[in-house]
Amino acid sequence: MTSSRAFALGALAAGALLAAAPARADSVADFYTGKTIRVLIGVGEGGGFDLQARLIARHMRAHIPGQPNLVPQNMAGAGGLNMANYLYNVAPKDGTAIGMMLNSVVALQATEGRGVNFDADKMAWIGSPERMIVAVYALKASGILTIDDVRRKPAIAAATAKGAITYITPHLMNELLGTKFKIITGYQGSASLLLAVERGEADAALEAWPSFKTRKPDWFAQNKVSILVHSGPREGELAGIPTFQELARSDDDRRIIGLVMSGNDLGKPLAAPPGVPAERIDALRRAFDETMKDPDYLKEAANMGFDVAPVRGEALQRITHGVLATPKSLIARAKEIME
Repeated sequence: MTSSRAFALGALAAGALLAAAPARADSVADFYTGKTIRVLIGVGEGGGFDLQARLIARHMRAHIPGQPNLVPQNMAGAGGLNMANYLYNVAPKDGTAIGMMLNSVVALQATEGRGVNFDADKMAWIGSPERMIVAVYALKASGILTIDDVRRKPAIAAATAKGAITYITPHLMNELLGTKFKIITGYQGSASLLLAVERGEADAALEAWPSFKTRKPDWFAQNKVSILVHSGPREGELAGIPTFQELARSDDDRRIIGLVMSGNDLGKPLAAPPGVPAERIDALRRAFDETMKDPDYLKEAANMGFDVAPVRGEALQRITHGVLATPKSLIARAKEIME
């Protein structure tokens, strides 16, 4: 083959590739023009989860080819399973239905929880507006300055109820990190946990970061609080504090922690059901990524007090696959911790 002929064939191939991309984009725009995308929300109206889903829906429309309408629809019940099951089994598989999942659904599937009628590994994950960070804290007046203090002597951890993350986390620490927490349940939400620690009824509790700093700025301003461990990443004020994963005593324990706490990595994830054409999933993922950089979205998110630390759809897909690939023997141990 002559060099001129090879060049001509190469040019034709490159031209074909360049033509294919706008053709795919045009087909997505043609499909979505005049359409409505239902944004299913796995909780009731009014809370932060619901408000953030609606905020994304308002701004994501502008970044989807064809600019379809995005209509939020709450579908609460069964700890988010009602919506997840509906999205997977009933919702149209054409890109006109997506859902913001509760971040516990992947761990529930991995541990064979009741009511799971979907395979999260087959869903098409679009993106999450934030990676959630939780921290276990104590007041310095309690004498607890680091996690080693709770390894040496018993301490009281306040929690809402058995099975809640406020209970599961100190229980996990006892089982896998060597702490000696006595867990007291019955508190009603984050505010009562903070009050229990402030009054000295409990030595420690779990709180979301960075909202913790907003709720108790005086504790931080006056250097009253110790952060014992957090879910990561090590950034900013948490750079010098160990993560749960780092404190794990074996690779198996690290995988169990990854499963139990996978919801933190997933954050508030958006997904589409299996079977949606790949070019539409690509368009939805790009639209989500662009929304997370949209100045109008960022301004409104800041005004509403939402953090913006997005997780891309491809990363959510990897996290989900990793959790569901946990060996059965480790899943059994994780299930004991979560129950």
